Amino acid sequence: MTVLDSVVPAMQDTPLVELHRLRRNLGFDGRILAKLDYLLPGFSKKDRAARGVIEDARADGTLSPGQTVVELTSGNMGTGLAIVCGIYGHPFVAVMSRGNSVERARMMRALGAEVVLVDQSPGSQPGQVTGADLALVEERAQALTRERDAFRADQFTRPANPRAHFTGTAPEIWAQSGQGVTAFCDFIGSGGTLGGAARFFAPLGVHCYGVEPEGAEILAGGDISRPDHPIQGGGYAMGNLAHLNPDDLSGFCAVSGTQARDGARMLARHEGIFGGFSGGANLAAALELLNGPERGGTIAIVICDSGLKYLSTDLWEE
Repeated sequence: MTVLDSVVPAMQDTPLVELHRLRRNLGFDGRILAKLDYLLPGFSKKDRAARGVIEDARADGTLSPGQTVVELTSGNMGTGLAIVCGIYGHPFVAVMSRGNSVERARMMRALGAEVVLVDQSPGSQPGQVTGADLALVEERAQALTRERDAFRADQFTRPANPRAHFTGTAPEIWAQSGQGVTAFCDFIGSGGTLGGAARFFAPLGVHCYGVEPEGAEILAGGDISRPDHPIQGGGYAMGNLAHLNPDDLSGFCAVSGTQARDGARMLARHEGIFGGFSGGANLAAALELLNGPERGGTIAIVICDSGLKYLSTDLWEE
């Protein structure tokens, strides 16, 4: 163990845990390995991308010393950016839909961020952020970037996002599993985790799957009639995500909000893993795959963020 200069170098090397107790209780044929990225300093996998985007931009001069950083966020990328920007001396403005949980905004403010909340589109429900809501957030983020002469972190296009998972998340899983992973699945937000991990895994013969909400299955070419869902941080029914290469993917899984809730609750009660909706969605997708094309295999999933970010939602209501 060494003493770190800041929390930034701690944004890597999370544990990988096999879900033995769930296997015993549910009786699925195969193994599920959970990458505990909710244990990162900002309580989510987005710390990796936030670090990569800021460090790359500082290194190539795109981000000037002391320059303001602006980003659209559901709360997780914003939390990571709040930490990294605070360490490196950049004011940070997080632009977020009011549909996201209040814990996310409070955490970002506690870390020194300015949080700009954008009203949801007509007909949207709190806790269910749609692509239309995200479009309003994007519009405000663009305006603030111009007004503040800011650097836009832009997790949806900057290559440092998937690179963080190509060089970090995926090789960590591969080494920790003894090169034993046969499949990987992840809930799609910006596509950075899935895109970067799949670029690493696909040449090794690991099957990679995208996870989308039922009714917002645009990437799979499925049902897009119900874009509202409780799985915050993704599933916005956005096509043509820059970070995803279809050639690296073996397919897609659709999960319902109920499956995601049940998955998160099972992780907490049976494995002591206190994740959020997206981690539950990943578990639900892994179970589907082990009952189908990946039967008998070893599937890695990411526990994307902490259940602490959802205490105001119905995730933990009985």
